[in-house]
Amino acid sequence: MQSMNLLVIFLVSFIPLIIGFVWYNPKVFGTIWMNETGMTEKKAKEANLFMIFGITFFMSFLFALTLQFSVVHQFHIFSILKDEVGFAEKTGDAYADFTYFMTKYKLNFISFKHGAFHGLIASIFTYLPIITINSLFEKKSIKYILITFGYWALSSILMGGFICQFTKF
Repeated sequence: MQSMNLLVIFLVSFIPLIIGFVWYNPKVFGTIWMNETGMTEKKAKEANLFMIFGITFFMSFLFALTLQFSVVHQFHIFSILKDEVGFAEKTGDAYADFTYFMTKYKLNFISFKHGAFHGLIASIFTYLPIITINSLFEKKSIKYILITFGYWALSSILMGGFICQFTKF
């Protein structure tokens, strides 16, 4: 069960890399992004891509670990009850309540659509404000804000959708 969820989190961590490959392609938003950030072909060629992609994957993994708790509400029930007397030993009222609840409701809101919705909500109410505030202080343009937000919104929507769809209990 938990190993399956870690496999899903691992696989979903590739989504920002895949989306970035398309999103920042010169034929999509890459040229505009380069102009807005001052990136040049020369700078791009001098970059340590192994390090950049490795750190990006690791940060995406951390992001996916956290995102699962936003998109899968059943984790909240577990976290509320896990420290109750007898829960770890699978005895007592809390464990009985948990078992009943999960038997009856464990599949509620476990769908791609639900996870994608939470990815969208997180994008609008968390990532957009952060990107915008940082961009204002860095004197970045509205184009930069929209390109960066769009990338993270699409990545979050897909990550949330796949995490929610494939989470197992």
